[in-house]
Amino acid sequence: MSTESTNNPADRRSLLRNWISLTGLVVVVGSLFSFFFLFVLDTVSHSANPYIGILTYVIAPGFLIFGLLLGLAGVLRERHKRGGAGVLLSAVQVDLSRPRDRRIMGWFLVGSVLFLLLSAIGSYHTYQVSESVQFCGQACHTVMQPELVTYEHGPHARVACVECHIGPGATWFVKSKLSGTYQLYAVAFNKFPRPVPTPIKNLRPAQETCEECHWPKKFVGNLDKTFNYFLGDETNTPFSVRLIIKVGGGDPTHGPVGGIHWHMSVGNKVQYVSTDEARQVIPWVRVVDAQGIVTEYKVRNFTNDVNRMTIRTMDCIDCHNRPAHIYQSPDDAVDLAMYLGKIDRSLPWVKTNAVGVLTRKYTDQTQAMEGIATAVAQSYPADKYSGLQPSVHAAIDAVQQIYRDNFFPEMKASWDKYPNNIGHKDWPGCFRCHDGRHMASDGKRTIKASDCNTCHTILSQGSGDELNVLSSNGQKFKHPGDEVDGACNDCHNGGL
Repeated sequence: MSTESTNNPADRRSLLRNWISLTGLVVVVGSLFSFFFLFVLDTVSHSANPYIGILTYVIAPGFLIFGLLLGLAGVLRERHKRGGAGVLLSAVQVDLSRPRDRRIMGWFLVGSVLFLLLSAIGSYHTYQVSESVQFCGQACHTVMQPELVTYEHGPHARVACVECHIGPGATWFVKSKLSGTYQLYAVAFNKFPRPVPTPIKNLRPAQETCEECHWPKKFVGNLDKTFNYFLGDETNTPFSVRLIIKVGGGDPTHGPVGGIHWHMSVGNKVQYVSTDEARQVIPWVRVVDAQGIVTEYKVRNFTNDVNRMTIRTMDCIDCHNRPAHIYQSPDDAVDLAMYLGKIDRSLPWVKTNAVGVLTRKYTDQTQAMEGIATAVAQSYPADKYSGLQPSVHAAIDAVQQIYRDNFFPEMKASWDKYPNNIGHKDWPGCFRCHDGRHMASDGKRTIKASDCNTCHTILSQGSGDELNVLSSNGQKFKHPGDEVDGACNDCHNGGL
């Protein structure tokens, strides 16, 4: 019995000699090569891309396992066909003195080189694609569409996503791999939140990201800026404010320390405690000046033990918290479109109508586009505004574009979900601390409440000839409507 089995050629032939197992072996070799190639690229890269981590540590091993299972399936199928006969690996004899073996060896070497070359080219191009902004924003199109669109319209549109969100360093290298793997899981199983929250706790310090390009010791001084608005009345009355923004500087070797950038002075340390995840509620502040004198401020009803809370040292992103993904409020977006002439201000009540239609709730973009077109057209019927119909159509296009750039109903993302701490019109911003309610421990001092001339000087305001009357000493802000008291964001809510 044993002799017959030994002499049977089927017993000596490898079970791997079938197309299923050979295909599996090709997949195994390719995935191993791609893994090591991507691993080397990922290791020597200047920044840690989480998507490369997914390709290297998730996708490539996944293909490896698939190839092994495919090979095993082929072996089991072949063994079943042979009635249990065959060996896993048969002896391979190569005699290069024989022309046939030389030809086979030559084709094998040529095929191996071509295979490895194509695998290397494919892996490298995959690596390059995953480094691109388009991949970061479009790999998960619905999930990341708000981030991609607002990024493309932001001031950092030429800075790659990984430069700010990851950056160099071994610790953040590991964190990026874990983050990328979880993102893959969240998208695959629909576990991602809507809207996607700002990764406040996971953002790297500004010293490790922003200051790679922005020189913190630069003395900025004063900036002359004009803000153009339109009132919500029938004639869309223009109202502009021209002012000097006192940016100043924080390094005494390059200019006098003062202005808004005093908060980042090398001689001062500003620390605070926030009681909400978005860092909008700040009940306690500590300032350590250049002489080492410590002053603590807190609101009256704050009695918590700060030693049991997270004390954060203020840096750039506490104010510049939306440096790339900026969502415009309906009010600001319509003002800009009117100032640029995209919306004709001669259309009666167009400011009110445009903002009103943008603040409505829509289930998706298709419904929004139809709703905007219908509402604006109904506000200016052809029989009453026949001469203004070209302006009506242009206004519809402009308002629809504003919506596409700033509102993403499928992801429930819009300006009101993401606080912007620059300024103080629609969000507390500066008034998180400078509200006059933070009392020093001696009970005699408060953090100075920001009036209009603390951080900026109003040179002129109003419209027409009023803007030509400049005051170097500054003007008192004149609210275009009724006189109001309190913080700007108490009334401003992104609408009128």
